[in-house]
Amino acid sequence: MALPAIATYPLPTEDELPANRVDWTVDPAHAVLLVHDLQHHFLRAFPAGEQPLTGMLANTARLLEASRRRGVPVVYSAQRGGQTAEERGLQLDFWGPGVADDPEALATPEAIAPEAGDTVLTKWKYSAFVRTELDALMRESGRDQLVIVGVYAHIGVLISACDAWMRDIRAFVVADAVADFSRDDHDMALRWAAGRCAVVTTTDTLLKEI
Repeated sequence: MALPAIATYPLPTEDELPANRVDWTVDPAHAVLLVHDLQHHFLRAFPAGEQPLTGMLANTARLLEASRRRGVPVVYSAQRGGQTAEERGLQLDFWGPGVADDPEALATPEAIAPEAGDTVLTKWKYSAFVRTELDALMRESGRDQLVIVGVYAHIGVLISACDAWMRDIRAFVVADAVADFSRDDHDMALRWAAGRCAVVTTTDTLLKEI
């Protein structure tokens, strides 16, 4: 199965967010910003120059600037190109062979690209914790909060947030800095996260906190 062609849709606003079950707030001394799978391969499915892509990338850039300024570690997850069938595992059955070994497709847009001091993890499964150093990186640095931006909200973003919860790491899903196959998928991911494993918030709210 190839990635679907995604129609334009508006990002959710503050008054459209689901009610959170918990009242966690982000502490820059405890947080890590995860930029999840923002590679051209995944972003090409969105209409260029339109929402939700434009807003998601702009809000991600704002959070990156604030995080770096406040000393919040920035971690990128990025899938590797040209994966073997063994490396791909069951993703092969659901999504096919994945991204080719193409530097342009594997790259992150320049405006939100990794900088010196950031960490880039090779991503293998839906969760950014599986077969990566993310858990160890957070524990070794005394960090127990994970702010998540990127794609796709109802797949890797949501599963990473849930995996964080299972590791007693507080997750924050930034509703207007993630994007998805459709607004329905986007909203479903936010509802599930807010009710089961994370705080759903907005870029503006987080900027006030960090």
